[in-house]
Amino acid sequence: MIIPLIGLLIGIALGILSPVKIPLVYSTYMSVAILAALDSVFGGIRSSMEKTFNIQIFISGFFGNAILAAILTYTGDQLGVPMYYAAIFAFGVRLFQNFAIIRRYIFSGIKKS
Repeated sequence: MIIPLIGLLIGIALGILSPVKIPLVYSTYMSVAILAALDSVFGGIRSSMEKTFNIQIFISGFFGNAILAAILTYTGDQLGVPMYYAAIFAFGVRLFQNFAIIRRYIFSGIKKS
């Protein structure tokens, strides 16, 4: 469980410290991609705590969510409809649900010790 958290922290630090600037045109795509990635990471952490982690499910979910969100965002851009809101809503809800469950696992583990 600690290795994914270390990887997440290293990735965030590299992202903040890197001089790469994303053009404003792609900001919607990046926001949805970040949400998809965070959703997968928090889902992986949760399943690891539940001892049901499966690397194939994690990788397919990570890339599948990112591709589906990108297609949804691109289609919405072509139609002039902000369809990326659906991805933001879905990933946002799952992200907060997974975080709440992870938090409960951590605090219930502290109580038992």
